[in-house]
Order: sequence, then C-alpha cells, then structure tokens
Amino acid sequence: MMPPLRYRILAVIGALVVGLDQWSKQVIVGSFDLYQSLTVVENFFHITYVRNRGAAFGMLADSPLRVPFFIGVTLVACGIIVGYLHRLADDRKLAATALALIFGGAIGNLIDRVSLGEVIDFIDVHWYQHHWPAFNIADSAICVGVGLLLLDMWRHDRKGARETKEEGS
Repeated sequence: MMPPLRYRILAVIGALVVGLDQWSKQVIVGSFDLYQSLTVVENFFHITYVRNRGAAFGMLADSPLRVPFFIGVTLVACGIIVGYLHRLADDRKLAATALALIFGGAIGNLIDRVSLGEVIDFIDVHWYQHHWPAFNIADSAICVGVGLLLLDMWRHDRKGARETKEEGS
C-alpha cells in the first residue's frame, strides 16, 4: 500500500531541499575562502561565503546554549510539521508542499548546526551598501514554505467561509 500523497510530497521535496542545500554549501566551501565574495549583479547580488553562529540576523550568536537550543527548536518544529501533516486533508497539496519546504530547510540547517556548530550562508542580497543578512537554500525554502502555507491558509479559510455562506442561503 502506497503512503498518502502528503507523505510522498514531504519525502520528495524535503529530500530535494536538503540535497540542494547541502550540495550548494559544499560547492561554496570548496570554491571560496571564508568571507570571499563574487559579484553576480553589481550593487544587488553577491555570492559571499560566511558562517552564522546564531539565528536570523545573528541572534544568540554568542550564547553558550545556542547549539543545543537551535537543535532542540528544530527537532520540535519538525515534529510539529509531521503532526500537522498527519492531520492534513489529502486535497491540501499546497499546504503539504509548503510544509515539506519548511521541513527540508529546517533539516538542511540542522545538519550544519550538528556538524559545524554554525550555518553556512552565501546568498548576499543588497541595495548598494544596504545588505540583507546572508542566507542559504535552506533559509529560502523555509521562507517560501511559510509564504505558501499562509497562502494556503488564506485560500482554505475563504473556501470555508464561502461554503458556510452558501449553506446559509
């Protein structure tokens, strides 16, 4: 018997995100020195090899509990994702895709935290001297997944409200 589609989506997309994330980080580590940068689009986009000991914007970077904290939070988040996916209706493919992106991104960064104690980042987006913090494929997957999940929730709520209204008419 084949597992439900939502679990296959999690397995395939999660594995693709983790694989692409880890592959891209190995390419960066093998091709760049730490802090080396390559201009892709002048005053907008560089590939810059950095390591982030903290969370977004370097939060908690100097805390001695940062590694166990981030590992614990990631494991709890992954458990919540799997639990939510388990209760998800089979027709919610967008939500399953979103959860798979978030899950894969979380695992990609977890691998770095467990093996290195920090995360490899290299995507440097900026407007002239105004830089967004560097990020990676895993971070991108998490952000896209959250956006898709919000979109799915909005669509699902609208559909439910429309059906409730039609039943009341």
